[in-house]
Amino acid sequence: MAITAAMVKELREITSAGMMDCKKALAETDGDMDAAIEFLRKKGMAGADKKAGRLAAEGVIAIAIADDKKTAAIAEVNCETDFVAKGDEFKTFADEIAAIALANKTTDIDTIMSQTMANGKTVDETRRELIAKIGENMGLRRVEIIETNGEIGQYQHGEKIGVVVAMDGGDETLIRDVAMHVAAAKPQAVSSDDLDAAVVEKERAFQIEQAQSSGKPMEIIEKMIEGRMRKFVGEITLLGQSFVKDPDQTVEKLLKSNSAMVTSFVRLEVGEGIEKQETNFADEVAEAAKAAQGS
Repeated sequence: MAITAAMVKELREITSAGMMDCKKALAETDGDMDAAIEFLRKKGMAGADKKAGRLAAEGVIAIAIADDKKTAAIAEVNCETDFVAKGDEFKTFADEIAAIALANKTTDIDTIMSQTMANGKTVDETRRELIAKIGENMGLRRVEIIETNGEIGQYQHGEKIGVVVAMDGGDETLIRDVAMHVAAAKPQAVSSDDLDAAVVEKERAFQIEQAQSSGKPMEIIEKMIEGRMRKFVGEITLLGQSFVKDPDQTVEKLLKSNSAMVTSFVRLEVGEGIEKQETNFADEVAEAAKAAQGS
């Protein structure tokens, strides 16, 4: 069967695949449109699997908050380049993932990937089709759910940092200000009661070792250690930190003056903990050219 330009155009509009891919799919299926769509779908799946091992350390933080502001989901969705991360299609994909996580109140990635999106396909099917279309590895790295009897607010610093804060009392402006502070100051916990005991003990051991080397009497050393530990805890807890918009007061004083209390927060930053490999673009091009000549 002769493959016409109109057939290629129709298949491209349906699948968003490349023109040459559409032409090949129609040729392989003797012009059967449905079979060509399935051909491209399977081809996209294979392409996604081949790209699965590639590092995806860029992306966006997407946030979805329930209408009653009692529950929120925050997700990190990754791709390979900042260029793709800034694209509307990728951001829409990430936003819908956060909405699905919120609707199901789940942080389980497998569960989320199996849910149906607005396009009638699962999250994973949509992800694979985007990989085939855009040419980059993509994935959902992590999701957090936060719930409260008070109110939840958010702050996003561009697309790379996202914060959700649960607060009793206060108002929308205060919640946003505190969320902005969390984005900038990176506290590890709300208060000393919420800190990981292992983190505190590791710092205490370090301070003891440092103080003992000073040669001062033990009673002086103990006071030095307690003072240093108070400073350490203050620096890494939300309540102990100086408020970024008014360093003369701590976040704890700010909250008390507004009869408010932060019950929890989540801060996610794109690429946290991912070891990025530094590459030289010129070397990559030279290697690609060398490989092409040898093939």
